[in-house]
Amino acid sequence: MVAFKAAFKKNLRTNIRKLCFFWICLMGLILYLTPVISIADTNGAQDIIRSDTPWHINAQTITYNQKTHIYTATGEVKIYKDDKTLYAESIQYNQDTMDTKSIGGVRLVVGKDILKGDEININLKTGIGTIINGTIFIEKTHFFIRGDRIRKTGESSYIINNGSITTCDGDLPPWRITGKEVDITLEKYGIVRHAALWTKSIPIFYVPYMIIPINTKRQSGLLPPQMGYSSRNGIEFIQPCYWAINQAFDATFYYHHIQNRGEKLGAEYRYAFSDFSKGTLMIDSFDDRKVDDGTGDSSQKWGYSDDRFLRKNSDRYWFRMKLDQELPFNFTSKLDLDIVSDQDYLNEFSSSYTGYDTTKKYFDSEFGRDIDDQNDFVRENSLNINKIWSQYSLNTELLWYDNVINRRQSETDSTLQQLPVITFNALKQSVFKNLLFADMNSEYSNFYRKDGITGQRVDVLPRIYLPMHYKNYFTFEPSAGFRQTLWYLNRTEDDLSEETVDNYQHREIYDLNVDLSTDLFNVFLIKGQSTHKIKHTLIPRLEYSYIPDVDQTEYPDFDDTDRIEPENLMTFSLTNLLISKTQGANGSSPDTPVKNSDELSALDSYNQFLWFKIEQSYDFLKENEPGEKPFYPLYAELNLTPVDLLSLHAETEWDHDSGDFTTFNTYGKITDSREDLLMIEYRYTRSKNQSIYMDFNGVITNDISLSGSYERNLETGKDIEKKLGCLYNAQCWSCELFYKDKEDDQRIGFMVNLKGLAEIGSGL
Repeated sequence: MVAFKAAFKKNLRTNIRKLCFFWICLMGLILYLTPVISIADTNGAQDIIRSDTPWHINAQTITYNQKTHIYTATGEVKIYKDDKTLYAESIQYNQDTMDTKSIGGVRLVVGKDILKGDEININLKTGIGTIINGTIFIEKTHFFIRGDRIRKTGESSYIINNGSITTCDGDLPPWRITGKEVDITLEKYGIVRHAALWTKSIPIFYVPYMIIPINTKRQSGLLPPQMGYSSRNGIEFIQPCYWAINQAFDATFYYHHIQNRGEKLGAEYRYAFSDFSKGTLMIDSFDDRKVDDGTGDSSQKWGYSDDRFLRKNSDRYWFRMKLDQELPFNFTSKLDLDIVSDQDYLNEFSSSYTGYDTTKKYFDSEFGRDIDDQNDFVRENSLNINKIWSQYSLNTELLWYDNVINRRQSETDSTLQQLPVITFNALKQSVFKNLLFADMNSEYSNFYRKDGITGQRVDVLPRIYLPMHYKNYFTFEPSAGFRQTLWYLNRTEDDLSEETVDNYQHREIYDLNVDLSTDLFNVFLIKGQSTHKIKHTLIPRLEYSYIPDVDQTEYPDFDDTDRIEPENLMTFSLTNLLISKTQGANGSSPDTPVKNSDELSALDSYNQFLWFKIEQSYDFLKENEPGEKPFYPLYAELNLTPVDLLSLHAETEWDHDSGDFTTFNTYGKITDSREDLLMIEYRYTRSKNQSIYMDFNGVITNDISLSGSYERNLETGKDIEKKLGCLYNAQCWSCELFYKDKEDDQRIGFMVNLKGLAEIGSGL
């Protein structure tokens, strides 16, 4: 009996999944046949008259019947007021009722929108009327609505007989949706009876009844699905459903079918009261049929090689949230949450509607804040409350680091949390009538962890500056800081298994800094077809820093602040700047200061086409230590833009003893106005990694472009990722095919975009 119940439940779950998948596919097909239309700025068609401004008539011949009060105008007739103009060969206009009958090349222009037809009978007061063999063109969305007979039945409603809708130019457009009868109400819905999708003269799909949202505002309904295939997951299908709750709130729900893995569900909830009070919550989860438990070839098929940990869990999820909120008294708050089920989840689902790449891009554009890298299994969660004054800032933060590996696979968790950390900083400001300057950084932290030492720390670092200037030749600025640190331990290593023992400690350290710099420049005049000036700026700088050697072994070790390393360091740097400028109308040179934005707009644009810095440090502490080298690696960095199309960047460190590079990172990028792109990047860190990355986009014709990227680990000789895509971009539609190979997972996808209606395909 027990076996029978288990089999029955298993079959029931399987049938439910199949049934859900069938209905979702059916909904996706219906959506494909009923894409979303967004028509904006359609006031021209519905606002024929709204003011008391009189209408004016121009024509070759105008007659007036005093009995009927009807004007008859013939020959290049033009009736106009404000931004509305009616053209025709012949127009009859009733002065009492404001009815018009227009014949012969009739055209009604309202702003940039146009109504055309063989005959237009319309009331200039109500805007209600009929267009015979008519076309409505909406300029902003490039929509064409055509019909044998278009009846305007209300302020924003139309009934179209034998109608068609498209965003394509021409009498035989690449695609269009036709219907025997089309009822349209702007900002609501359009109903199409006997609807068909056509490619030029070929019908593709037919549906007897279609409902189309026609709106400029948000509208609830199904969004375009995404479909794709990968060797790891099989066939994938994502169907989103959008819910416009009200003006400030909305939500999106996702059904994600993964052939080899299961059914994944997701949801997004968003609100926005203002640019400074808004939030987004996202969650998706599913029960994975595949695990990486180390048996057989499970790790090869379902694991990832970027870490040494298995992934045995089948319950998989990702919850993320970002909120911004204005508070009283000019305080602001920010909440960031990022909780993932396992270390492989974000690699597994990096693209698609709910993937890591889409989420990262959205959070960056909407909130200006990033999320942790997809390979980072320690995820940061924070609540921040702060206030900024002109000279001071207060920042209070709760920091919780979720170590996914420890949470899932370890009995102990020593991940350090800061609950809370409070900082109060004073910016550099004048003391004693500009004789001295001072600033201060201060911090209070409460450290907590499940296993290990816990405690509290107060750290205060005030600093005094004495800036001195010798004419305009150089600046000399010595400064001194005094750091006071206090610890109060709630739990020590010796007392972990015993009663809590309080432990108070303190530390005092001073530091000294000296900064000597100057600014040298010269302006060179280059004559040619036009006069140019190049300003060369040379900034030599010498810095010295000193921190005494203090024994700190007895103090707690929560983070870097608890171990201040001794320092006796001299650093010399040399920065070069080259700035070009075409001669301005006022004859100013590149070194002429700009007083305001109006003056800046009158000058030609500046171009800093070269920035080059070289830096060398010498450590006096290592001077007499055996086996230590006092010279740090020589550091250099270059940014070069010789022409608008080309940009180069390089940064490197050179080791004097080995005569070799310790790091070398460089890239070159070529772009043009056609959006052609070629970028090559090389990264090298001695004894660690060496890789090359290439990215390109080539416009083959006005309609066709190719794109791709390639990344290879030169140390192991293995490819990291390969992408290749082809895009055909026509006037009113586009089609993209792409292939992606990453971590032994090959994906093939496509995307068809009917511009103005819907985007169908795969973002997987």
